[in-house]
Amino acid sequence: MTDEQERLRRWRLLLGGAAGQLGGLGADDQRRDSALTALYGGGEGGDGKRGANLAGSAPVLHRWLGDVRDYFPTSVVQVMQRDAVDRLGLNKLLLEPELLASVEPDVHLVSTLVSLSRAIPARTRETARAVVRKVVAEIERRLADRVLAAVHGSIDRSRRTRRPRLSDVDWSATIRANLKNYQPAQRTLVVDGLRGQQRRSRTASLRDVVLLVDQSGSMAESVVYSAVFGAVLASIRAVETRLVVFDTEVVDLTESLDDPVDVLFATQLGGGTDINRAVAYGQSLVRRPADTVVVLISDLFEGGVAGELLRRVRELVASGVTVVVLLALSDSGTPAYDHELAAKLSALGAPAFACTPDRFPELLATALRREDVGAWAEQAGMGVGR
Repeated sequence: MTDEQERLRRWRLLLGGAAGQLGGLGADDQRRDSALTALYGGGEGGDGKRGANLAGSAPVLHRWLGDVRDYFPTSVVQVMQRDAVDRLGLNKLLLEPELLASVEPDVHLVSTLVSLSRAIPARTRETARAVVRKVVAEIERRLADRVLAAVHGSIDRSRRTRRPRLSDVDWSATIRANLKNYQPAQRTLVVDGLRGQQRRSRTASLRDVVLLVDQSGSMAESVVYSAVFGAVLASIRAVETRLVVFDTEVVDLTESLDDPVDVLFATQLGGGTDINRAVAYGQSLVRRPADTVVVLISDLFEGGVAGELLRRVRELVASGVTVVVLLALSDSGTPAYDHELAAKLSALGAPAFACTPDRFPELLATALRREDVGAWAEQAGMGVGR
């Protein structure tokens, strides 16, 4: 196929059957075109209307799902599935186990299943959990090691001491730090200070992390990532982790953190928002302000008392708690959010910005080291809320 023929083929697939004058399609491309037309319209009539032939028939949808998996790469399949749910209202059909098993899992599908969790029939429940578990496992595989390294690294650096007990001396670090004192004539290294780590308590954590997660419908993807990060953090002995989700009610899911799938199916996406009430609960969990990081994950559309929320955040920051506000914890970019409230929180010392999951370990390490999170976000190009 020449470059010109390939260019025309791509335009034909892009524009649909109404652009048939650009040339015909081979058998495989006809299947691709049919799958695109069923979802986005653009058939021979050229009226541009969306295809509605997926919405009412499970067998047709099943065939369509098979075609898109066969003829498009995974990243495109996930976009088309998401568009099918949004454009054609296929939520109910996704509750059929045969259909669900044929879908390409991704974080958006998990968000949809979690939002439908109360409606999932018994025959589909195990299939839905298997789909969610597959996505959760993939997120953990991608990010868990980075979280562990970031947290351990930040805590280890913060616990270094020049007066370690003999059993806690880091001899390599000690030698490096004292090389300037080497006496060539005597072939002797004069040590003016040992390097090492303070021995950790086997029972007490070194830092407390409180995740307050808005479970309103717009925060669905953030809820998924928060559950995974909460479970990973809960596995680190040096960190005491609490996971709290909220809408107009506040639910502490810390006891379920050993299984993030259980956490997700315990959430109830949608409904109103009372951020002040959630922060009040988070404030009650603070035992050691200087060693506590509170991460509020919300788009800040407050249904409660904004004045009280600001007062509580001011008190937390003044007491020494590190408070960070994430407008989103997702790959979808900065969402719609309350700009005025974000600016007021940032002015109080609780920087507000959106963060991708890939950058969250670094963000958390910065907060645990009690460094300037706002400056880190600015340097990372995240733009603290104004």
